[in-house]
Amino acid sequence: MDEKDEKAAVTNSDEPEVKYRGIKAMPFVIGNETFEKLGTLGTSSNLLVYLTTVFNMKSITATNLVNVFNGTINVATLLGAFLCDTYFGRYKTLGFASVSSFLLQLHCYILHTGSTGPCSGPTSWQMAFLLSGLGLLVVGGGGIRPCNLAFGADQFNPNSESGKRGLSSFFNWYYFTFTFAMMVSLTIIVYVQTDVSWAWGLAIPTFLMFLSCAMFFLGSKIYVKVKPDGSPLTSAVRVFVAAAKKRRLKSPEQPWLSLYNHIPTSSINSKIPYTDQLRVPDKAAIITEEDTINLDGSVTNPWKLCTMQEVEQVKCLVRVIPVWLSSFIFYIAMVQMQTSVVFQALQSNRRLSGTSFDIPAATYTVFTMASLTLWIPLYDRVIVPKLRKVTGIEGGITLLQKMAVGMVLTIVTMLVSALVEVKRKNLALSSPIGMDTRTGAISSMSAFWLIPQLTIIGLAEAFTIISQVEFYYKQFPENMRSIGASFLFVGFAGSNYLNSFLVSIVHHTTSRNGSIGDWLPEDLNKGKLDYFYYLVAGLEFINLVYFVLVARWFKYKGSGGSVASEVGLENMQSENHLV
Repeated sequence: MDEKDEKAAVTNSDEPEVKYRGIKAMPFVIGNETFEKLGTLGTSSNLLVYLTTVFNMKSITATNLVNVFNGTINVATLLGAFLCDTYFGRYKTLGFASVSSFLLQLHCYILHTGSTGPCSGPTSWQMAFLLSGLGLLVVGGGGIRPCNLAFGADQFNPNSESGKRGLSSFFNWYYFTFTFAMMVSLTIIVYVQTDVSWAWGLAIPTFLMFLSCAMFFLGSKIYVKVKPDGSPLTSAVRVFVAAAKKRRLKSPEQPWLSLYNHIPTSSINSKIPYTDQLRVPDKAAIITEEDTINLDGSVTNPWKLCTMQEVEQVKCLVRVIPVWLSSFIFYIAMVQMQTSVVFQALQSNRRLSGTSFDIPAATYTVFTMASLTLWIPLYDRVIVPKLRKVTGIEGGITLLQKMAVGMVLTIVTMLVSALVEVKRKNLALSSPIGMDTRTGAISSMSAFWLIPQLTIIGLAEAFTIISQVEFYYKQFPENMRSIGASFLFVGFAGSNYLNSFLVSIVHHTTSRNGSIGDWLPEDLNKGKLDYFYYLVAGLEFINLVYFVLVARWFKYKGSGGSVASEVGLENMQSENHLV
């Protein structure tokens, strides 16, 4: 396929020519993504430390605020995806959200420079200013997170060989920039904030977010801007309404032949074969004498008669939900490695050997990103080809099997974390190297002992999170892919809320019971964080059993009647791309 095929495509004679710039648009898309992640992560990654050391919040209060904030920003992605797919399109949504994120960075900088110095706690106006700034980040993240990956993919011609190769390359660069931004944020920016100046540490992300906005708008003239196709959720609601109206009808013996199966020429969704799983919605596509069909094959009243394709799309959505629910518990272990491990590091020996330099507590989570970055090419280039020879599956193992491996690794992570915490606390009580006025004795255990648990959770993320991104992308209909992308973040949200609830329940329950003692006090040396890790490990094990049962029941999109048979994306290409 030559360059002309990549630059232009015509879906039909009535539609305008689509000019795909492909790789030429990537400097602007990837630049926007990189600077946006550097800016927002540069502020949010060290937020817990800022709240406890500068705002002087209690650890439990700060942890719950961060959990609720992270949960809210991830829930907002569902609303952002709906507005994007239904009304505004990805370009307008990303532009508005990028400006909102820049205003947040400016907001945080003004908040810090406007403070008068150390205080016993935040004043009412400071708290209100902080929450309004976090609100701007919710708006920005809610628009950017579900749209940026799909917007980048829109720039490539899905019907040309060069477009398909460019799309694959884009996904690789997307994950690379995210990991790169995380590592820079957790090292350089966190160092500046902690050891140089919070003012400079907040000014740098503000400038980076400005560059992100500039890069995005500079490429406006060459972007492919896919128009919204109306509410994809309305189609799903119509199926349930029509099925309810026809609930008394008898299901046909050969539904794949008799159900109404008109496919509009303007549809961007790929054709899905009939599945005999979840047969109740099938009744929405049963043709009765009351149904009127137009000359072009479309139906007069789509609230009474739906197509078999619409029914199958609803089935795809319903099948995904049980898998998605399992992510709520899975992510709790990841949240612990972003919050509790920071408190562990604060009460450990962070001194770099042979120097007077103390590694910032939040920086240790960079080892999670490092293990993920190193593992992905090793797995993709070495392990997958060998597994492919044995299993015959393109990806070595199925997406659900990859998720299960990640869930096993989270259990291992929690067990290792508990053992390391026992060692840290024992050394803090027997041979401390110092005393922190806020938290208590600092353990002589090197904080590098936290690396194993952070490394394992990075491997768990490499297996499960990346598999979930691909899973949602493939299993959702094409016109719902922004909503599908938001499912990942809504799962994060549910986990953050659930973790916050779990922390609060454990803290209040154990603090009131004198014989047990508070598991999660300000001073970890007086608590039982290891018990909490064991509790999370138990929850992760129960979740793994649930996931295995769901995975055995699940049918992949396009697999027809076979259970857990994965279908490649190349077999599910849509024929049209509306612009």
